[in-house]
Amino acid sequence: MIASVTRARPRLLFARHFFANPRGIGSMIPSSRRLTQRLLAGVDWPSARVIVEYGPGTGVVTRAILAQMAPDARLYAFEINEDFVAFLRRAIPDPRLTVVHASAETVASALAATGIAHCDAAISSLPFSIMPPRVRLRILAATARVLAPGAAMVGYQYSTRWLRELRRSFGNVAVDFEPRNWPPAFVFTARSGSTPAG
Repeated sequence: MIASVTRARPRLLFARHFFANPRGIGSMIPSSRRLTQRLLAGVDWPSARVIVEYGPGTGVVTRAILAQMAPDARLYAFEINEDFVAFLRRAIPDPRLTVVHASAETVASALAATGIAHCDAAISSLPFSIMPPRVRLRILAATARVLAPGAAMVGYQYSTRWLRELRRSFGNVAVDFEPRNWPPAFVFTARSGSTPAG
């Protein structure tokens, strides 16, 4: 089963899981190159040594992160979909990448298990605006705790309706727009450094 899945074409694999669970995937099509570029522009790459990624899917953003990362940096990609985990582990054999088969809610404990207390960037492709609010708030709180002071959480959504919650967890939130994606997407950059709401 896993062997056949990992040989599947990435776009077909992504689309198949979207139709099976649209609220869990968020879009039928992976991020475009322009959206990925705009997303990653919010990261301070020269100083980033520990990076976390949420919802890597088939690895479109993952590969772009690895291309920007320093040779001694580490990327921890959190993915709950077993087929995507198997695909990523086979398709991207970069020693800087660790694919974590767990929810982004566990980011602090997962990093702590490797001796890491903080990360320098969090990059998200999760569909925050359509996921259960309790899960969304737990992920935001966990990320706010684990980010180093001044570090950024960047991500994109197809709606801005959940931004009030984001601003309660991060005092500094900037929003941009990328029309050259399908669907067009809002890109957010949230900075740590203020005390998150409890």
